[in-house]
Amino acid sequence: MTTLEMVIAIGLGVFLLGILIGYFVRKIVMKGKAKSVEARAEKILNKAKSQEKEILLQAKEKAIATLEEGKKDAEARRREIQSQQSRLQHRENKFDQQLLAVEDRKNKLEKEQKQLEELKIKVNEVKQEQIDKLQKIAGLTHDQAREELLSAVEEAEKETLLNRMHKLEQVSEEEIEKRANSIISLAVQRFAASHVSDATTTMVSLPSDEMKGRIIGKEGRNIKTLERLTGCELIIDDTPEAIMISGFSPVRRQVANRALTALIKDGRIQPARIEDAVMEAKKGLAKEMKKSGEDALYELGIPVSSIDPKLISILGRLKFRTSYGQNVLQHSIEVARVSGMLAEELGANVFDCKKGGLFHDIGKAVDHDMQGAHPEIGYNIMKKFGFPEELCYQSIAHHEDKPKTIEGVIVKAADAISGARPGARRNTLEEYIQRLQNLEQTASEFEGVEKAYAIQAGREVRVFVRPDKIDEFSSENLARDIAKKIESELTYPGEVRVTVIRETRATEYAR
Repeated sequence: MTTLEMVIAIGLGVFLLGILIGYFVRKIVMKGKAKSVEARAEKILNKAKSQEKEILLQAKEKAIATLEEGKKDAEARRREIQSQQSRLQHRENKFDQQLLAVEDRKNKLEKEQKQLEELKIKVNEVKQEQIDKLQKIAGLTHDQAREELLSAVEEAEKETLLNRMHKLEQVSEEEIEKRANSIISLAVQRFAASHVSDATTTMVSLPSDEMKGRIIGKEGRNIKTLERLTGCELIIDDTPEAIMISGFSPVRRQVANRALTALIKDGRIQPARIEDAVMEAKKGLAKEMKKSGEDALYELGIPVSSIDPKLISILGRLKFRTSYGQNVLQHSIEVARVSGMLAEELGANVFDCKKGGLFHDIGKAVDHDMQGAHPEIGYNIMKKFGFPEELCYQSIAHHEDKPKTIEGVIVKAADAISGARPGARRNTLEEYIQRLQNLEQTASEFEGVEKAYAIQAGREVRVFVRPDKIDEFSSENLARDIAKKIESELTYPGEVRVTVIRETRATEYAR
């Protein structure tokens, strides 16, 4: 064996010995560690057992304390329930006693009521017996005796009653008239309006009579187209250089008027051009109506944003509506202004009166297109656009005899002031004469009336009576009855004064 081999053999032996020694050392170390881990684990386990015992002990103590508290609470609640039960029992006993007392009183009252009814029957029998005896003695029935007594008292005290009535009426009328005149005159002085009444134009002027033929067109096709599109009738008569537009709706008449004026100015009159002119007239009229409604709101200080745009356009339609020759939009503005001034004097809601006065006749804007009277139509329109009930009611209140609200009374008074002022309205001669005849005929229908005359343009009716049939006392009742009949049967602006005149004339001749 060579030296190298010996060295390799020795090295290999040393390597194997080292591996063996490392194996045994590692085994010894691992045994030591295992014993140490077991000891630590046993120590931790013992500690956990001791903590478990402590926790269980604390939990038992806590559970025992909780049970004790629960028992105390249950006992307290039980005592409280017993106390409430005893109080309820006491109240029930007391209520039963009161109920028995009420039943006793009810029975007593029923007995007393029966006794009273029996006594009442006996009293009535005795009273009737006495009346029968008195009637036999006097030879008059009860009604006859009462009538005779009243007649005697009336005859004896007629002069006193008449003087008293005159005095009371004079005093009350003076005070009421003084106060009313003060408020109304103050409101009217604060508002001055034009006395010129506007009327819707229905006459269209022509540059020449030759234009009539062009408007009629070949076989009448132009005028038929215009009438069909506007809903109005064009009357071409013998009036030189003029055409009359006839239609039930003032808005349609205005459309026809504008379209015809534009066609005459343009000179091209044919069906296609007529359609364009009518369309342009409708658009222009719609803008003007909206602007008129907005101008009315601005003039009265009512915010435009608070009113629906559709309602503003409906309000603007009143510009082309007249009533007795008075422009309805101008009339509505006057009513709103006077209503606001009256409301200031009377302490009412000024804004509600202004708004209600402006829209009180809104139904007249569409009464040509809808069924019903304009107060009801106006009420429905205002209700539809979200107005409160007190404002909607003013559309009806201005036509009621006795409005239910102070604002309704104010709007009714302002409506009468605006309609009755000088120059506000105008009637035709035939309507004026017919109204005077109706007043005279209504007053003449009463018994004892000799003559009746309507004077002061129908503001007063003077009634002459026969003195042998109507005395001074009856003349007062006659004037009142005539006034009530005029109110219920006739239509008139403002008020009518009824004056009954009774005079006795003695005539003798000296020969």
